[in-house]
Formats: sequence, C-alpha cells, structure tokens
Amino acid sequence: MSLKSIITLCRPGQWVKNLFVFTPLFFSGNLLAFTPEIHAVVAFISFCLASSAIYCLNDLKDVSYDRQHPVKRFRPVAAGEISTMQCIVIMLILAVISLVLPALLLKGEEALQSCLIIAGYIILNIAYCFRLKQIAIVDVSVISIGFVLRVGIGGTATGIELSPWIIIMTFLLALFLALSKRRDDILIYEATGERMRRNVEKYNLIFINQASTMVATVMLVSYIIYTVSPDVIGRFQSSYVYTTSIFVLLGLLRYMQLAIVYAKTGSPTKVLFHDRFIQLCVIGWLILFSIIIYF
Repeated sequence: MSLKSIITLCRPGQWVKNLFVFTPLFFSGNLLAFTPEIHAVVAFISFCLASSAIYCLNDLKDVSYDRQHPVKRFRPVAAGEISTMQCIVIMLILAVISLVLPALLLKGEEALQSCLIIAGYIILNIAYCFRLKQIAIVDVSVISIGFVLRVGIGGTATGIELSPWIIIMTFLLALFLALSKRRDDILIYEATGERMRRNVEKYNLIFINQASTMVATVMLVSYIIYTVSPDVIGRFQSSYVYTTSIFVLLGLLRYMQLAIVYAKTGSPTKVLFHDRFIQLCVIGWLILFSIIIYF
C-alpha cells in the first residue's frame, strides 16, 4: 500500500464538491471575516474527511462492479493496490477525525450541530451504499441531500441562518448533476451490456433526458424568481442581481450539450476541471455576484 494509493482512495479531486460549505458565508457578505472563515474551513476539512470515508466504503461495497467498469477498475481497491482490511482502517480513521475536528475546534451549538450534520451525512451515505443506491430516483435524491448538508454545515459552523432559496437551488443543482451522471451509466450499459449500477435498468435515456430537462427548467425559473425577489434585492441593495442569470443559463445549456451531444458527464468534477466554457460561466457568475455583494 503506497501513499499514492491512499491519496487516490480518498479522491481529493472530489473535494471540490465540498466548496458548497462556503456558500452561506459568501452570500451573507462575510466571506472575508476572519472568525467565520476559520469556522467554515474547519467544516470544509471535516466534510472532506467524511466524504473520503464514504468513498472508501463505496469502493469496498462496489468492488466487483468497479472491476467491470472501464475507468473505475483502476481504483486502488478494485485494482488490488489496497486490501479490504487496509481500506476499512483508513475509512474508520477518516470518519472519526471528521467528527472529532469540529468538536474540538468549534464551540457550543456550532460544534454540536456540525457534528450532528457530519454524523447524519455518514449515516445517510452508509444507507445509500448498502441499500438506497439500488432504488431509482431515491439514489439521486440522496446525493442531492448530501449537497444540502454541505450547505447546512456551512451555515451552522458560521452561525449564518440559511435562506430557503439556497437550500432549494443546491438541491436542484445537485439533482441535475446526479441525473446527468446516471446517463453515463446507461450509455455504458446499452453499449456493452455491463451493469455499472444495480439499478441501471430502472433508467433509460428518454427518462434521463426528460428528467434532466425538467430539473434544469425548474432550477432556472427558481433562480430567476430568486434574483428578482424584493427581499433579495433589498438584502443585496442591488436591482442587478438578475444579470447573474445569464451565466446560470449558459452553464446549464453547456452541461446539457456535454451530456446529450458529447456524452461527457460521467464525472461532474472532471467537467468542471476540464471544460473551459463551464469554467468561464462559474468564474463570470462568481465575479458578478461578488461585485454585487461586496462592492
């Protein structure tokens, strides 16, 4: 077992998903405040460790399926680089540290609630690995709830009350990405007959395409309603919040193009890291919203 194999097992490239922890801080206008920022960093690190522990469990549970997958067969457990017992030990260490960290570095209700959210995330994903991932629609819903929990711990750790809008938008965005990822499994199944997931037969391209379009539409409409809401305009003291909608629309269109035309949405993280169009949409959205909030 090499250090490289351990790092690969933890999938640090996937930690970018945990940046959702910082969204409450960003939208509250306190991103540059020292104490809340430190608390958010603690929550971020804790969630990274917890998610890595779940990746270990997922690799243990799906090792037989991963060995049939054209990409996943190179994962450390599937490739035999890390044994089952070694993976279990690493998983337990990561899970324990993820719970101990906020308990030690945060205080009072922030520490307690953050630990409860981490514990809830771990329990939910254990249920996902052993049963819920086999139930169509429930599987993608659990993934979406996991992103809501990331936002939740970001608010809890910093003492920021969450807006219903941020919860709704986070859930919808995560659901859209999860559906797009399922599309990749369907394409592999239809091309090779190999079942990358046990519930792959409960989906098909027509359903995924229509469901993705529906979720994307609801998300875009919800976002536009959010940007023109009098409460939001008053909170940000700007009537130009709606201008950020252009980046959301273009980003959604590009992601759907990658999914439907190019079939390249097997990994949303890789899309973010490699697709320049998506990157420009995210950067443009961040810059414009930062100007509205902080300047």
